[in-house]
Amino acid sequence: MRVELNAAGDITRIFDKANGREVLPAGAIANQFQAFEDRPLNWDAWDVDIYLGDKCWLAEPADAITVVESGPLHAAVEIRRRILNSSYVQRIALAYNRAQIDVTTDIDWQDRHIFLKVAFPVDVFTPAATYEIQWGNTERPTHRNTSWDWARFETCAQKWVDLSEGDYGVSLLNDCKYGHDIKDNVIRLSLLRGPGMPDPTADLGQHRFAYSLLPHRGRWNEGTVAAAYALNDPLLVRQVAGTTGSSAPMADGSLVAVDASNVVIETVKQAEDGNGVIVRLYESQRRRGEIKVTAGFPVRAAWRTNLLEEAQAELAVAGNTVSYAVRPYEIATFRIVPA
Repeated sequence: MRVELNAAGDITRIFDKANGREVLPAGAIANQFQAFEDRPLNWDAWDVDIYLGDKCWLAEPADAITVVESGPLHAAVEIRRRILNSSYVQRIALAYNRAQIDVTTDIDWQDRHIFLKVAFPVDVFTPAATYEIQWGNTERPTHRNTSWDWARFETCAQKWVDLSEGDYGVSLLNDCKYGHDIKDNVIRLSLLRGPGMPDPTADLGQHRFAYSLLPHRGRWNEGTVAAAYALNDPLLVRQVAGTTGSSAPMADGSLVAVDASNVVIETVKQAEDGNGVIVRLYESQRRRGEIKVTAGFPVRAAWRTNLLEEAQAELAVAGNTVSYAVRPYEIATFRIVPA
């Protein structure tokens, strides 16, 4: 990726080198903070009214832009800015050989009756956006042709949303912000509010959040899902002292793995009755087929269970591998008993 910023700290160009593609429309600004007057008619802290966008303020030009990392594997710039009464510091980073732009924000939020969003216009033509929901996804229109479309001006999603046309798309990932609005080709993520009731100090003070823009070839796929999980559940590394004071040797491989990239292992836990390991997984791309779940230990038996971990059907086991025919968007729970 090539990312260009102007003197104010706005992103003015994103070029996807691998696909030879300009990600932003001509003249557009990305990662733009937008503050809106937020005075709903009822329920100050819960409602978002459709006239939210009538009055808007943008961030002031950057006080400072500093290159804070410039290594062979990671590069980042730090930008200090203000919007209304709130100051914030952003770090925009790129990693080696990865088409993802990571943005981390630390903000001292001091505004009342203000709704803060960040906007990403993208050069993608599509009538529908895809939103991640729990263990799946759903599509919603990007236009407002009907009263039903107008009513969906603010919608929820979990770790990612995506705009894709036939052979190219852009996903916006987040680590803790779940409100979105997507109209035409502009993706906006809701960041902060300043309601006065019932808590007049709601949201005041320090916040840290992260989001990432992920351009990709084709439509969204397992790459978007995996990147969103990596942002929300980053790899944790710990050095464990052995008897000699050095790192203790660990066996290679996963505790539990699956051979299908469209299947996500969401939960691994000990069975409530202590008999084996419970594995819950789901199919993420509306595809069916045979999958193999491999444990990092010899397996004596395996069952498909319900949510109460009650056995429903015994599964075929070969060595440490369990076979199963998964259906589109299926959520499946297994009990795997070690040999």
